[in-house]
Amino acid sequence: MNRTYPQLRNLDAASLGSTVSMLSRDEKDACCGCSRRCVCMIGVILILLMIIAAAIVCVAVLALPARAPESRNCITPDNVTGFLCDDRRTCLLPSQVCNSAMDCGNGEDEATSMCSNLPNNLPGYLIFRCGNPQFWIYSNLKCNNINNCGDCSDETQLLASCPPCPDNWWPCTPVLYQYCNCIPKSLCRNGVQDCVNWSDEYVCP
Repeated sequence: MNRTYPQLRNLDAASLGSTVSMLSRDEKDACCGCSRRCVCMIGVILILLMIIAAAIVCVAVLALPARAPESRNCITPDNVTGFLCDDRRTCLLPSQVCNSAMDCGNGEDEATSMCSNLPNNLPGYLIFRCGNPQFWIYSNLKCNNINNCGDCSDETQLLASCPPCPDNWWPCTPVLYQYCNCIPKSLCRNGVQDCVNWSDEYVCP
């Protein structure tokens, strides 16, 4: 009996060593697997955080109101001096300012500070003072061959720097109060006296 014990002890020691060795390998594999998963999870979390941060920045930038331009002076597609909106792209005709309609995105064309005391609070380039200083019109309404002031001062070369009658208008002294120095050629030879000297019926082509 005593002779068999050393062999059993040797077998037990060998088995124990093998088991410990296997456990060590398993622990190493488990640690490596855990490390990879941890790195992947950290990477995914960092990417998500970056996406969230970028989204917050975009929302904050888009939510900021546009800064008002230093000068509201601009040129419209019709080559008229107009009113520049906060977006720095939209140029309104003078007659679109303080007309009870918000034509600028932020409504700056209807600001109370500008529209509460017309025309005194309007920029000077948006208005034209008529021959009678009690009356005024928007600057884009002068030199359009229409008597907007009532005294034709908005259609004179002296006060409004208006050019001669365009090609589709006939120069004469109109009978109608609506016109000043010209009449539309569409009124020529219509059987009605539109010029004081009848030139619209006998001379106008």
